[in-house]
Amino acid sequence: MISAYTGTQIREAEVPLLATGAGAVLMQRAAHGLANAVVRELRARGERLYGASVTVLAGKGNNGGDGLFAAAMLAARGMRTTAVLTAGDAHPEGLRAFEKAGGRVIRLTHGNVAGASAAAAASGVVLDAILGTGAQGGLRGPAAELIETLGRARPGLVVACDIPSGVDADTGEAHPPVLPAELTVTFGAAKAGLLADPGADYAGRVQVIPIGIEAALPDPALRRLQSADLAALLPHPERRSHKYSRGVLGVVAGSQQYPGAAVLACRGALAAGVGMVRYFGPPDVADLVRRSCPEVVCSSGNAADAHVQAWLLGPGIDEHAHEQLDRVADAAATGLPVVADAGALPALPRALAPNFILTPHAGELETLLARYGAAAGRPGVEGATLAAARRASDLTGGTVLLKGATTLVAAPSGAVFSQADATPWLATAGSGDVLAGILGALLAQLAGVPGTFASLGIGADDRWAGIAALAASVHGRAGSLASGGGPVTASDVAQSVREVIAKL
Repeated sequence: MISAYTGTQIREAEVPLLATGAGAVLMQRAAHGLANAVVRELRARGERLYGASVTVLAGKGNNGGDGLFAAAMLAARGMRTTAVLTAGDAHPEGLRAFEKAGGRVIRLTHGNVAGASAAAAASGVVLDAILGTGAQGGLRGPAAELIETLGRARPGLVVACDIPSGVDADTGEAHPPVLPAELTVTFGAAKAGLLADPGADYAGRVQVIPIGIEAALPDPALRRLQSADLAALLPHPERRSHKYSRGVLGVVAGSQQYPGAAVLACRGALAAGVGMVRYFGPPDVADLVRRSCPEVVCSSGNAADAHVQAWLLGPGIDEHAHEQLDRVADAAATGLPVVADAGALPALPRALAPNFILTPHAGELETLLARYGAAAGRPGVEGATLAAARRASDLTGGTVLLKGATTLVAAPSGAVFSQADATPWLATAGSGDVLAGILGALLAQLAGVPGTFASLGIGADDRWAGIAALAASVHGRAGSLASGGGPVTASDVAQSVREVIAKL
């Protein structure tokens, strides 16, 4: 599991070491890790080290010091190094080490932005070491001009030092201009802002360099499940399991306008290993479900009387499907765990429990927030996804899974998971219905086994968010597998879920 922290948490963990005078040691460890990461990256690309050119964009704080010390180490390996001092001054010790190693210094002004940008763009490697985790807001003045100009020039390998300048380490909000990095080398632990959009758009691959503060870190602000975690959490039938012990999922989905959503949701649930799916919906939609998924049991009775372990409510239900919305209200009132797609929202109570998992995309989350008087607008949601997901969970009392390039899951307790396992090709009609089915199936199977999550340090109250993160990862991996690098349909994704689970 990847644990990520806010900049404040990182700085507080450094305090005891700084009090003992170990600040210089921490900086040397960070710089050494950054320099080695650049060397490994160049070698992986088949590029020679001796004679390679490196430009470090150095701010005046410790982040600039990390970059200057790293550039000095690279100069000692025979690389040609240039430092652009974006504030006209820099970390004194770092600058001395850089100049002693033979580096060239350019002090940035409004008058030499074009020349400094051209020099950086011509380099094989650009180190972004302007702003660190303690920065407030974005770049200003000549530094902002430099990054804006350099961004248009599209330099070769861009490596961010700790965090891309202009990205908020706590929230992932981006304050333009920001130079996109192919690699972010971050120190001590991953920063929450690197694993949430839009910050993740600029971070590229993230590599964590231990520097000796790790034992002092508190509970993480954000977590990301990895393959080993998925393998530990996914349910496995026992020798004497039967269809009822493996979980029964009730599904209220589909309408005259969107009948296919019910089919895709049921396919996703079946592929994720649930013991039985009970479907409730209009006769013609039920007939389509039977023909597409003969394993599904279609029911016409009262949803409140159904024997299920969890509910999936809302995929493909529009505001005119009054009978379906009545079923949603009945199912929601049972107190069982619920996956609620956007179509279910009009029939849900305002106050939810943590075992209600809402699954909006950004536009749907905008509508949800407006329902609670906290409208942020879609740009506001997309520009601060972590804050928006947390706000929605806090307002509703439920668990919120915000779908996107990086999927965030926020629990009412404040716990957050971040998963980014999908291909961009997964942005296709019906994909969310398959995700809802996968999540519903896992909810039906895992709702009664909180100990599974406790073994990974996930508390009972947060296991609903853990199940949602698990589903998001399985769904993303299935999309990537089905895509193979090209276009994919929601039906393809559902078919790939079995293979993903089998491999895990």
